Amino acid sequence: TEVSLAAAAHEAWETVPTGEATLETEARVSIEADAQRLRQLFENLFRNAVKHGGPDVTVTVGRDGDGFYVADDGLGIPESERDIVFEFGHSTAEDGTGVGLSLVAEIAEAHGWAARVTEGTDGGARFEFDGN
Repeated sequence: TEVSLAAAAHEAWETVPTGEATLETEARVSIEADAQRLRQLFENLFRNAVKHGGPDVTVTVGRDGDGFYVADDGLGIPESERDIVFEFGHSTAEDGTGVGLSLVAEIAEAHGWAARVTEGTDGGARFEFDGN
């Protein structure tokens, strides 16, 4: 169904312990998606941003071409790890399970979206989803 990108992001934000972190949404557009699965995708990305970027990280959700992105101003993901972050079991956190980003990739694939990670404009991680 048509889902508001900003509304889905804000709903997901409310379910994740984010401390002093900030969510900014740049897109007032709708995309075709399963609302529950999109919220799950956002929840996993938000948890990662806060866990790796710290309690005062800023996360931005916006529209990009025919897709959308989720970016943060945290530490980012080293280029050498970007190809493996979506693999099941991959985690850089001592207490990480390596399930969160693999689930993100699974949700993207189920929607027909290509998922990739790059460096954000503020040096943090930027997850891009194309094809919607």
